[in-house]
Amino acid sequence: MTETVLAGRSAELRARVEQFYATQMRLLDAGEAEAWADTFTEDAVFSANAQSGPTCGRAAIAAAARRTSAELRAAGRTRRHWIGMSAVEPAEDGSVRVASYALIIETEVGGSPILRMSTTCDDVLVDDDGLRVRHRTVARDDIAS
Repeated sequence: MTETVLAGRSAELRARVEQFYATQMRLLDAGEAEAWADTFTEDAVFSANAQSGPTCGRAAIAAAARRTSAELRAAGRTRRHWIGMSAVEPAEDGSVRVASYALIIETEVGGSPILRMSTTCDDVLVDDDGLRVRHRTVARDDIAS
């Protein structure tokens, strides 16, 4: 059941959203595909300008995360996501719109970290037994829109 996210003052909402992203990105970076996918609603949509089309549904989102995690592990690379500069805006329908910048840093075993990607991340969050992403749009800066 989707409920209203806004349950207090804006500072409390911002803290809740920031904690959500800290937890979500750590799950992704640890290769915990199922737990990470559980931070999306069952019918979530993940769109990215680097993909030919959106990934729809929690199961498909988990499968994509498993594939990427396996590819990184096989290549001996660690990936870290940093989300910041987030604009948090409650919406009339009770959801929260979050517009952020995301940096993706990769390190090969024995190598130095490199900035792999710079992106924007636009989310619609809802309270569905905890914060979850209903819709995510990621736009890589190196791909023309």
